Amino acid sequence: MNARVLIKNLAALPDGPVTVSGWVDTVRDQKKVQFVVLRDETGAVQLVNPRNSDADGVVIADEPATTISGLSQGSFVTATGQLKHDERVKLGGIEIKLETLDVAAVAIAETPIAADSGIDKRMDWRFLDLREPKHNLIFRIQTTFEHAMRQYWIDNDFIELHTPKLMASASESRAELFEVDYFEGKAYLAQSPQFFKQMAQSAGFGKIFEIGPAFRADPSFTSRHATEFTSVDTEMSWIDSHEDVMTVHEDLLVAGLTAVKEKYGDQIKELFDIEVTVPSTPFPRIPLAEAKRIVAERGYEVPRHDDDMDPEGERQISAYVLEEFGHEFVFLTDYASSIRPFYHMRHADDAGLTNSYDLIFNGVEISTGAQREHRIELLEEQAREKGLDPEELGFYLDFFRYGVPPHGGFGMGLARVLMLLLHLPNLRETTYLFRGPTRLAP
Repeated sequence: MNARVLIKNLAALPDGPVTVSGWVDTVRDQKKVQFVVLRDETGAVQLVNPRNSDADGVVIADEPATTISGLSQGSFVTATGQLKHDERVKLGGIEIKLETLDVAAVAIAETPIAADSGIDKRMDWRFLDLREPKHNLIFRIQTTFEHAMRQYWIDNDFIELHTPKLMASASESRAELFEVDYFEGKAYLAQSPQFFKQMAQSAGFGKIFEIGPAFRADPSFTSRHATEFTSVDTEMSWIDSHEDVMTVHEDLLVAGLTAVKEKYGDQIKELFDIEVTVPSTPFPRIPLAEAKRIVAERGYEVPRHDDDMDPEGERQISAYVLEEFGHEFVFLTDYASSIRPFYHMRHADDAGLTNSYDLIFNGVEISTGAQREHRIELLEEQAREKGLDPEELGFYLDFFRYGVPPHGGFGMGLARVLMLLLHLPNLRETTYLFRGPTRLAP
């Protein structure tokens, strides 16, 4: 048996024998000739089978004609035949004249979803939804993006960690914790690897990263929230301020987007009609108070019930930055300590502000970063201010009792980045299997 060839590699081969495998996209069963569009994980190709007739012109029921006539969309098959280059063929300028067709698995004829199915219906049948070329491409982009980030980290001497997702106590806020039975007691699913990232700084690792799951018991039904998501995290020692964290953050994104544009820019343009832009550095930086003033001058007042920027404010400041600087990213800095975690370092001259930032991409926040407080006495004081009991944070605070250098880092939602990169309306599209308040399957 000939070795299977991926469809994307057929165009570079000379005319001759070839074997391909994939699933049936469409069948045209005509009297004199049959056409099958076969798709695999890399592309599509047309299979051609001229029908045989007897002396009276009656079509002969032979193979592979009989098999083709009974094919259902979605069935997985292996085809062998003669590859032929022909510029008249609309699908890639190549086709395969069939010799044999082996059916590996038959699909039910009536598919449960269509191109115009709603997103919830598509999520019910995600394994079929992911056969679409656009949806397949999303996860190739994700792979390239992650690989490029890893390469950046490795080239810059970061250590990769895999932190536990079962915790004895809260990592940030009890309000968004999933509690689970754990033998005779209780455990919590990690909201982030925050505490363990900081432990690595006390351990002397210097610079670390992780790409892994995180969990938030947040009953949000927005297009940008999930109860389980993939978090991209970095932490590093010996920083002078959150400015050092922002510099690494933007360099990491440039590395990832450069790789995506180089490998998939043309396909993204073809399937999503999006031109991937590799951002220039440094990214614009705007203190939150100034950002609110700019947004107000544009005619939108951010509600004053808290000190954060709301979603419409994020869209407005992004529009401003795109107009003024031609940039899709903006760092909003100097957030109030009242809305930041207890471990964010506060300004030396204003305890009401933190050395922190949010990164906004195409109108939506994708990341929070900060310089951390490394002085034990201030950490304990700030924890109490947030209503946390230092006794329950004992294992975390012990890191600092034995010394931690000045450090900082960030966490970033992977699916959000991909959603905004491809200008998609919902991160369900860029999550392999989405988890939300009402979805635990498939």
